[in-house]
Amino acid sequence: MKKKLNKLKRKLAKKDTAKTRTQEQGLPEVVTTDTLSEHREEVLSGGRKYIYPLQHSKHRIVLISTGIFISSMVVFFSYCTFALYKSKSTNGFLYIVTKVVPFPIAKAGSHFVAYENYLFELRRYMHFYENKQQLDFNSESGKAQLEQYKKRALDQVVNDAYVNELADKNNISISSRELDDQIEIARKQNLLGADEKGFENVLKDNFGWTINDFKRSLKQRLLAQKVVAVLDTDTQQRAKKALEELNKGADFDDIAKKYSDDRSTKNNGGEFNFLVSKNDINLAPQATVALFELKPGKISAIINSGYSLEILKNIKKEGNKVKAAHILFNFKDINTYINDLKDKEKTKLYVKL
Repeated sequence: MKKKLNKLKRKLAKKDTAKTRTQEQGLPEVVTTDTLSEHREEVLSGGRKYIYPLQHSKHRIVLISTGIFISSMVVFFSYCTFALYKSKSTNGFLYIVTKVVPFPIAKAGSHFVAYENYLFELRRYMHFYENKQQLDFNSESGKAQLEQYKKRALDQVVNDAYVNELADKNNISISSRELDDQIEIARKQNLLGADEKGFENVLKDNFGWTINDFKRSLKQRLLAQKVVAVLDTDTQQRAKKALEELNKGADFDDIAKKYSDDRSTKNNGGEFNFLVSKNDINLAPQATVALFELKPGKISAIINSGYSLEILKNIKKEGNKVKAAHILFNFKDINTYINDLKDKEKTKLYVKL
């Protein structure tokens, strides 16, 4: 044991002597297996004095950046909140913001009404009257009209929210196919311009809309019509009863006088006082398409034209037009159902107009 200790002491002394000699001569110290661990610790110790300040600097940068970001967000949301709810601004920047951030403008029953929906509706009014009617909204009369448009737009989007709630409760929706079919019917009657580009220009020029904006508006309108069609069972039953009587051989003139809601034609057997063309704007597009599919003397099934049900008769063709008659069944106003829901589920507005 004593021999081992003496051997270890000689070895350490030899190592210290070699290290001292190397330092005195200014030579780099030779790294051996015995000194590897010591040299590794020396290198790591030398690096730590640079690493620790750098880590501290990074931590400080992160804290400062986070503070700046949070402060910016607070300022941003404070500005948006003030501009929307106090100043009631309608500028384009805030409209873009509301597309991203779901600021509410009201609560209709269990549905929140997005501020973006309100601005979407309002801005089409503003675009049309500014560009087509040259209305200056900075003038006294322009400001007064703008206030009316704001109230109208808010009423509309609140009613839309109640329509959506009625649709949810009754499992009613508008499919992409239904939307496309409606657009195709309008195209057949050339109601959407000569071509796609022309239609885009009309939308942009009149409302500042894209085609997707148009589809969005159309989908909401179709949903309201479909809600009424489902809920107004009285009108559906009247139309079915009239069609049953016609199918049993009843005279079209007599059934028109008995059931039709069109006061201008019912006493004349439902006959129109004009010839109908394929792009006639006096009839709903669905009715016109159905009419031109009928052979002379034939009657149609019940046609849902959106705001009413119709039974049509092709009396005879005259050139490229048709002499026709109809029996009209008007649906109840959507407000009949909306107002009932409003009485049960009150509206809460977040802005005062």
